[in-house]
Amino acid sequence: MVKARKIAVVGSRSVGKSSMTVRFVEDHFVESYYPTIENQFSKVISYKNQDYAIEILDTAGQDEFSIMNEKHLVGIHGYLLVYSVTSRQSFELVDVIRDKILNSIGADSMPMVLVGNKCDLNFQRQVETNEGEALARKYNCAFLETSVRDNINISKSFEALVDSIEKIQNPEVPKQDKCVIV
Repeated sequence: MVKARKIAVVGSRSVGKSSMTVRFVEDHFVESYYPTIENQFSKVISYKNQDYAIEILDTAGQDEFSIMNEKHLVGIHGYLLVYSVTSRQSFELVDVIRDKILNSIGADSMPMVLVGNKCDLNFQRQVETNEGEALARKYNCAFLETSVRDNINISKSFEALVDSIEKIQNPEVPKQDKCVIV
């Protein structure tokens, strides 16, 4: 049986949300930049012996004044929070975007994966890896650095989010010790 999961890719402008989604779905790198209004993609993946029909909402770049559209909230199972390692501002905006999502849905947490994109541009780096790791610990979520150009950790990012969603949707029941009366 195929499980359907809906994912939203959110983050500041020009962090690579659309390129990341196209790389994952169509396996090619989009060289040119066209600001996204909103796109929807789908892909079936097999992860941990389970097939998933992933619907991906590729959102327009957010800023501190953006209002979370209802489409970005209703029916979404999890979020990829994307920033660029070459942009301190995009990293700082992740907090604002995450808070908007949680406030809008009225929850303390939601399956999310923090993604530091453009790790191939190390010479332009403004956000260190340990800063991303620290923020992910604060959010209690997975963290990966990615390169869409070099296809580094793209699939792993989406798989980590599916994994996080599944832990919420289907929590493991702790095994109970058997009681023996003699």
